[in-house]
Amino acid sequence: MSAYDNVRVGKLVLKGEKPKKSKKHKRDKEHKEKDKAKKRKTEVDEDALRHGGWWLAKSVPEITGAVAIEFGERAYLKALDNGLFTLGPPHNDGEGPDPEEVFTAFSINETKISIKSGYGKYLKIEKDGMVTGRSEAVGSMEQWEPIFQDGKMALLSETGFFMSIDPEDDACVALRRKVTEHEICKIRCNAQREAEEDEEPKEEKGDLTEVEKNYVKKFQKFQDKKLRINKNDIKELEVAKDHGTLHEALLDRRSKMKADRYCK
Repeated sequence: MSAYDNVRVGKLVLKGEKPKKSKKHKRDKEHKEKDKAKKRKTEVDEDALRHGGWWLAKSVPEITGAVAIEFGERAYLKALDNGLFTLGPPHNDGEGPDPEEVFTAFSINETKISIKSGYGKYLKIEKDGMVTGRSEAVGSMEQWEPIFQDGKMALLSETGFFMSIDPEDDACVALRRKVTEHEICKIRCNAQREAEEDEEPKEEKGDLTEVEKNYVKKFQKFQDKKLRINKNDIKELEVAKDHGTLHEALLDRRSKMKADRYCK
């Protein structure tokens, strides 16, 4: 039995549990956060690049504004001027959807959305299972529920049928209560995502010699205010930086000089 069969049983879980509080020292936590920020700074959304910058929505709150509904790989739902929909041809790597394949999503509540085509009409499920775009306003039949399960998504209609592409004529329909490969889809967005905080810590401006001096200034515990810099070769810091253990190496060098208030 598919996990999609039980979508009505409980509420859609949008967020995971809060992570347990770390028992490690505040200093270690701060250093880890800085490392994460640096990693985020270098991350590139390769999947979005392959789709012309259109990124994959992974939760209902993300589905708003300009969207494209992808079935298969780089093939998008396309609006026709007669109010029907078909599956457009696959796009080349790096291309985004065509204008006829761009829709606008609106939030109804925390679990449901409405979708408007480029012709200004809302997507609706008809009694015969056809999906049309001829509605001027949003009623119950114009509401869709994105169901996320195991990294996949399907769009559930108000009648309990999932949106799909008819394999015979590529028409957009909603005829099955169970999800098959034809019902699996993706919603892609091009709205600007909130930028991750990726500013390089001010202590890490400059070369490694300056970085070490900055951290000694920050964590020194002595009263005479004289900087006590480790005289060992700076190359060990270069190696540590390459391995992602720069902060640990800096702490070790400071501890040998007894120049860190967090050292024993």
